[in-house]
Amino acid sequence: MKYYSLNKQSPDVDFKEATIKGQAPDKGLYFPHTIPVHEKAFFDNIEQYSNEEIAFRLIQPYVAGTISDAALQGIVKETINFPIPLVQVNDRVSSLELFHGPTLAFKDVGARFMSRCLGHFAHERSEKVVVLVATSGDTGGAVAHGFYDVPGVEVVILYPSGKVSSVQEKQLTTLGKNIHALEVTGTFDDCQQMVKQAFVDEALTKKIFLTSANSINVARWLPQQFYYVLAWKQWADKKNPPVISVPSGNFGNICAGLLAYCSGLPVQHFIAACNANAVVPAYLANGDYQPKKAIATISNAMDVGNPSNFVRILELFHHKLGDLRKVLTGYSISDDETRAVLKEVYQQYKYLADPHGAVGYLALQRYLQQHADDKGMFLETAHPVKFYDVVEPVIGEAVPVPAAIQDQLTLTKQSTLIAPDYEALKEALLKKY
Repeated sequence: MKYYSLNKQSPDVDFKEATIKGQAPDKGLYFPHTIPVHEKAFFDNIEQYSNEEIAFRLIQPYVAGTISDAALQGIVKETINFPIPLVQVNDRVSSLELFHGPTLAFKDVGARFMSRCLGHFAHERSEKVVVLVATSGDTGGAVAHGFYDVPGVEVVILYPSGKVSSVQEKQLTTLGKNIHALEVTGTFDDCQQMVKQAFVDEALTKKIFLTSANSINVARWLPQQFYYVLAWKQWADKKNPPVISVPSGNFGNICAGLLAYCSGLPVQHFIAACNANAVVPAYLANGDYQPKKAIATISNAMDVGNPSNFVRILELFHHKLGDLRKVLTGYSISDDETRAVLKEVYQQYKYLADPHGAVGYLALQRYLQQHADDKGMFLETAHPVKFYDVVEPVIGEAVPVPAAIQDQLTLTKQSTLIAPDYEALKEALLKKY
């Protein structure tokens, strides 16, 4: 499989080079030359396959020629070695729980897959690889844990000071060893822009071998297809495919779902469930794409005013808005609405969502109100404990802390405070490496 830059000013590369580079030299995102289309029988008989076999079949065409099948099977097995259950909330709505991994967030899947791919490739290189990543919340912890103690790989995580939850901050700042956190006195968009600038700074990249672990990286983006197909495996009514509501910020997750759909996965419709950062819902409504400065909300992982991955969605649908609208609807949910629905779902159905899942639930509910014959699922992208400071005042109860993170919450934060300025990042990198 070859990958091309969406800016179309850089040479084609294979999966290995796309993973290592992260972003193309012309600042474009890498995109596969062909979209594999799986046989209908694969999806019709999905319950016959193990989760590992499903994931291997999905990802193998994308990495062919760069990782042996035997090594890839090992990587896939380690990537999804935790439950991904589809849980019924009410008669028409189910929750796909993506928080049963080590950092209690959906990004564990992509981060674990990418870290193991990069570790595999690092064995073939003599120089140290520096993974540079910006996070609006869950990416940081998932990347930190996915890459922790991986030989030959250093990780630098930029996060906006005061704009991630306390649990998220602990997860990305307390590991030490090869994991380093830079606390930026700005927004996620500032962090993301600084990272992008680093990759095109030739003076820097000649001295430090940089790669990215954001969802712009194909090795983070592509494996997110796994849980959409695993959800279909668990979906009871195979004659009526689900509507899938995806809490959306940087749009890598929903883009992976749409990619799986283009590869043959049965889906009735997709919903981009956004908070006040509603650039994409506005575009779907009026055809005018206008990136804006990010607005801080209680669903902070979606506080993105200029989503990087949306250009991949446009490419999937050949930049035809009419075709995209047939498959994708967008909704914007306010903080007040998020709190209200979080409380309602907990009281009425005894299901506790996190703020992002609550946005996904309400967006799905709005769509289903207009489509009486449909049923669907929302992606519960993080465990509610990661946002206990939001959730507990809403439900009036303490959120149980899973054993997986109890010890980490007692550890001391280790971070370096820097200004939202690229030169500050460059100085920090050159000083360390």
